[in-house]
Amino acid sequence: MSTATTSPLRCWAEIDLAAFERNLKRIQAALPARMRYVAVVKADAYGHGMPQIVRRLMQSGVDCFAVANVTEAADIRHMGAGWPILVLSPLLPQEDHFVVEYDLTATVSTLGECERLNALGQANGCRIKVHLKIDTGMGRLGIWHRDAPALLTQIQAMPALQLEGVYTHFSSADSDTQFTEVQRERFLRALQSERGLAESLLIHADNSAGIDTLSNDSPYNAVRIGLLQFGVPPYPKSALGRVAVEPIFSFHTRIGLIKDLPGGTDISYARTHQLKRDSRIAVLTAGYGDGVPLELSNRGSVLIHAQRCPILGRVTMDQTIVDVTDCPSAQIGDPVVLIGKDGAHEITTTEFSEQAQTIPWETLCSVTKRVTRVYVGSREL
Repeated sequence: MSTATTSPLRCWAEIDLAAFERNLKRIQAALPARMRYVAVVKADAYGHGMPQIVRRLMQSGVDCFAVANVTEAADIRHMGAGWPILVLSPLLPQEDHFVVEYDLTATVSTLGECERLNALGQANGCRIKVHLKIDTGMGRLGIWHRDAPALLTQIQAMPALQLEGVYTHFSSADSDTQFTEVQRERFLRALQSERGLAESLLIHADNSAGIDTLSNDSPYNAVRIGLLQFGVPPYPKSALGRVAVEPIFSFHTRIGLIKDLPGGTDISYARTHQLKRDSRIAVLTAGYGDGVPLELSNRGSVLIHAQRCPILGRVTMDQTIVDVTDCPSAQIGDPVVLIGKDGAHEITTTEFSEQAQTIPWETLCSVTKRVTRVYVGSREL
């Protein structure tokens, strides 16, 4: 065995699968019996590792998986037959055949896409499952809401298409409740022309950031759950945001070097920080090449021996410099918490993201492949 495979990890993320399983149970308990759970696992399950996460979701009995593209969908299909898999992004024409090969559900927004897939189904002697996306104000995917009733009628007249769902996406669920209501009204109005849709289709408008459709008198019967299942409530004021989930992700590195420097010394590239006193600095074995954002330069902090230590100067590709003058017990090789708990202190994914002037979704997806994922807290499958 090589030295590289036996040396301590320089930078790693711990994924608590036991906490993940508890989160799933709590979310499922909060959903009405008629509300189906669409588990969003795109971008390698938000950086947590798709195989390990998807296996637990399959065991928990979620109703459907949602991914960004056919490559992600194929990975899930190889893990289990029969699971509904919704591809959220548009298909390239060269990818259409994968819908048949892997038994996927496509998102459609235009008549052209529908005609393409209908021809594919006819050529293969099968019906292609689709969800129609309706653009109610996001300005991204989806048929414009005023044109949706006509396209719904056209889809249902195509012999090789099987309409299985209709959905939309809110642009400002976290910040503009008034416009979210406008979008919701547009969506419901687009569905009015097709009575009884909710009885046979998945009707979903909300994700875990903006869910407000848990009442039994609404036509919605599915919800897309992404960030919440990983223990990060996107917006606590939402209905599911009040579910007591636990963070399952923590981010760690080590001290690679400790040295003393005199006051007045400039730190890191572009000399953006100057020491105001004689200082003891630690060089950490992680940088933006691992997922420590450049925006944390001179503003973020880490936990060492349960003490907060500020980041000094510009974060570099492979190292980050922190001040350990007030943490005299720090030693080379010591673990450092970038996200997570250390004693009584904690740096949450939300705090880390706010300090980096970004959002938790990007934070989790930006932890790079060279960061080893370590899975803890659950039975072996």
